[in-house]
Amino acid sequence: MKTLSQDIDYLLIHTKDKKLHKTLKELEGKLSLLKTRSGLKKLIGKRRLSKIIRSVEYENELIALQVELIKLQNWIHEHNKRVMIIFEGRDAAGKGGAIKRFTQYLNPRKFRVVALQKPTEVETGQFYFQRYFKHLPNPGEITFFDRSWYNRAIVEPVFDFCTPEQYEKFMKEVPEIEHALSDDGIILIKFWFSIDKPTQQKRFKERMTNPLKRWKLSPVDQKAQEMWEQVTHYKEEMFSRTHTGFAPWIIVDSNDKKSARLESIRYVLSQIPYEGKKDATINLHHDPDVVERYHRRTHAES
Repeated sequence: MKTLSQDIDYLLIHTKDKKLHKTLKELEGKLSLLKTRSGLKKLIGKRRLSKIIRSVEYENELIALQVELIKLQNWIHEHNKRVMIIFEGRDAAGKGGAIKRFTQYLNPRKFRVVALQKPTEVETGQFYFQRYFKHLPNPGEITFFDRSWYNRAIVEPVFDFCTPEQYEKFMKEVPEIEHALSDDGIILIKFWFSIDKPTQQKRFKERMTNPLKRWKLSPVDQKAQEMWEQVTHYKEEMFSRTHTGFAPWIIVDSNDKKSARLESIRYVLSQIPYEGKKDATINLHHDPDVVERYHRRTHAES
């Protein structure tokens, strides 16, 4: 009895119709994905075929990009480069999940994830940037900031955690600070993970019903939906006043978490001329429909 693979092989050999040949090649590719360990596990779990194929494609693509991230990390370490990647965005936008995929296979001695708690009483009285400066990348290191000093641009003014004077002082100082970091050789990438309001609401509901994710819900998160417009106002102010040629804002459409992870990794890889880049077996050009440089044109989260 012939297998499906054999039937496809037979048709590929004997068909002269180009359209049919292309369809058969696509079918062959999907079938090969289903025959992998990951695909078979998902088939046993009775998941929909289209979802299984998409999931396996995502996993394969992610692994290929993570191989490139290891090359990038080695190049950064060997050449004493300093890389700082900021992840900002609304609550539940997928920042933490993206950072996890960035760092999953990296050497833990050569990177740090910075996710600071609420400032202490002593830190509150310090120069605002002081507690962040402690975590700037050392030579040969990447630091991933899960939120950053941009708390003062959005979260703090929205929830009255800072005064209007403190906010204005920050907005004037931050472009100068980032210019100084860039001048000193730090490679700075600033991501804004963008989601729409219904997607945020859906993700909050998932967190409330999933005991493994409930810890992610904070009092600030629970007010995020009702404060949507206020966040939008301060977000647009932040973009307008802190988007610069040396430290631009990069907007990532993260309504689809998987594409946001893949394309943000692709963007970072595209920005740094690491050794071995030309030998990559995967496309390193990010999708402009998912990742784009901020411009005032029409950026808005509905």
